[in-house]
Amino acid sequence: MSVKRLKENFSADSTRVILQTFALNDDRALRVINRVLALSDKNITETLEKIFLEFKDRHRNIQEKFLEKYNSYSHLIDKNETLAEEKKLLIGAYLSKEYSIEAAALFNPSIVPHPDQSGIEEGELKFIMSLRATGEGHISSVEFREGIISKSNEINMIPATKYVSAGKRIDKKFSKDLLLKKCINQNCLAENVLDNFKEEFKIKEYDEYLEDNSKIVLRDVKTTKCIEFLDDYIDSNYEVIFGNDLPISERVLFPSSKYESMGMEDVRFVKFVHEDQSIKYYGTYTAYNGKTFRTQLIETNDFNRFQVGTMTGEAVYDKGLALFPRKINGKYFMMSRQDGENIYLMSSNDLYHWDEYIKIMEPKESWEFIQLGNCGSPIETEKGWLVITHAVGPLRKYVISAILLDLENPSNIIGRLKTPLLSPEENEREGYVPNVVYSCGSLIHNKELIIPYAKSDAASGFAKIDLNVLLNKLIKV
Repeated sequence: MSVKRLKENFSADSTRVILQTFALNDDRALRVINRVLALSDKNITETLEKIFLEFKDRHRNIQEKFLEKYNSYSHLIDKNETLAEEKKLLIGAYLSKEYSIEAAALFNPSIVPHPDQSGIEEGELKFIMSLRATGEGHISSVEFREGIISKSNEINMIPATKYVSAGKRIDKKFSKDLLLKKCINQNCLAENVLDNFKEEFKIKEYDEYLEDNSKIVLRDVKTTKCIEFLDDYIDSNYEVIFGNDLPISERVLFPSSKYESMGMEDVRFVKFVHEDQSIKYYGTYTAYNGKTFRTQLIETNDFNRFQVGTMTGEAVYDKGLALFPRKINGKYFMMSRQDGENIYLMSSNDLYHWDEYIKIMEPKESWEFIQLGNCGSPIETEKGWLVITHAVGPLRKYVISAILLDLENPSNIIGRLKTPLLSPEENEREGYVPNVVYSCGSLIHNKELIIPYAKSDAASGFAKIDLNVLLNKLIKV
């Protein structure tokens, strides 16, 4: 089979920085604040001017961001003291830091059709590509790029701007009934904790209640277990929003909960068509806190507002879950790897709770003896579900391959390649993790399979192959 590698190449750019809060404990932060407040008005003005001169071209709306950082510590300042805006800005500047989101790597892309297909010619396809960016401390976040696939399947990327911003986390409301059901699924009782809440409440109300009633609600082991679950659930289920006028390339989903504090890894986005023909984009990713990991689910309609949530159930285990793009016989399905080695198929009536899973594929060829996994969501074709896979062989060499599943019974593999589809070429094998090609999602356009893929965790590019040639090869095997 002839696989064509395209000329596009993406590598990390350490100049892409976001502004974060410079986390200091309250005692230290207060000392910094007092030093700023001791400055003369003239010194404050001059210092701010120097800061703006040096940093204003590196961030959009830098003054607004400085004020956000100031507000994070404003509780330390006497409520009776009214501060001039310049003082607030300077305090915010001292309590800010730049973080280079791509300092280490930019890799593991997935690709989906853009929700807005306006402004293109017939036969073209606008797309959004997600990428895993890794920065200082090896913390991973989710970046985006957009582009157009031409009639002849050439890739035309829309240039990324020099700016990048983390989204704003929204103080979302939680349903008491939903939390009670979640607690029951986790075998913990929550009535004595949640009885005093309204039917819908926000995080602030929950935190204030626990603070005021800490001695009461933590009086026994069962209640303590319940509180621990609720704390984690409320922290890990959140919404993030960006400005509508912010280009896609400037949006980054940066870890926002304790469980993903060390990274949001390898998101696999899919365009999902519900039974009523409504469309939503889902992305499964690995949330990592430095010790343990779990799979979380991202939902969006427009890549501007994102809802992030946890999934539960016995089947939600290990990494690399990939959702099918529609229900099959009334049920949701996912590809997965429960044991770190083989490929499994999960199914559920509930998108957020998964208990059923079966093994459908084990290592067979010499180049896949270590482990198998998927490279993104299955793609529906007339001949079956096309699943792009990865396999690991000797010296931890990662390759990309493919299998074909029955459309009505996806546990049935009807085609499997005996040789890899993509292997690291000589100019692709050196990087942060050598000898690796990897993808988190592909798509079909104009009778060709378009595969965005990472090269040794250091850069990313595109490859394409004739779809019919690939399907015929799978079926013959």
